Amino acid sequence: MYAVFRSGGKQYRAAKGDVLRVEKIDGEEGATIKFDEVLLVGEGADVKVGSPTVDGSSVSAKVVRQGKTRKVPVVKFKRRQNYLRQGSHRQFFTEVEITGITGAGAKKAAPAKEEAAEKPAEKKVAKKKAAKKTAKKAAKKVAKKAAAKKAPAKKTTTKKAAKKKAAKKSAD
Repeated sequence: MYAVFRSGGKQYRAAKGDVLRVEKIDGEEGATIKFDEVLLVGEGADVKVGSPTVDGSSVSAKVVRQGKTRKVPVVKFKRRQNYLRQGSHRQFFTEVEITGITGAGAKKAAPAKEEAAEKPAEKKVAKKKAAKKTAKKAAKKVAKKAAAKKAPAKKTTTKKAAKKKAAKKSAD
C-alpha cells in the first residue's frame, strides 16, 4: 500500500518502510509524526483519490535525523554595472521513516470504466460530424477554384488595333 501526502508545500509518495527527506519539522530524533494531508491512498487497482484530501487517512512516520543539505552557491550579478553578490545556502531537512499508512476503504475503479466506455462512442459521433464539415468545406474550396479558373480571359487588344487601322485606311 502506498500514499501521496503533502508536507512543507511539497508532495511525497511513500510506502511502509521508505525513508524520505521532507522539509524541516520540529521534533527530536525517534519521535513519531503523523501526516494528515493525504491526497491519495491505494494499492494496485484499488486507489482512492481525495478531493482535496482523503478523509480518515493518515501517514505515520518516525524521525530518523535532522540535518542540512549540501551547500548551494547563490550569485547575484549584473553585467557592466559593477554589481556582484555571492553567498551560499544550506536547506534544513528532516529525514523520516514511514512506519504505517492508514486509509479509509479504497474505491474500486469500475464506475470510471463505465463512463470511459460511453465517452468513446460520443467521440466517434463528433469525429464523423467534424469529418463531414471538413469534407463540405473542401468541396466548396474546390468549386471556388474551378470557378476562378473558368473565368473569361481578358480580350486581346490586337483585334481593336486591326479595326482602327482598317478604319484609317478606309477614311484616306
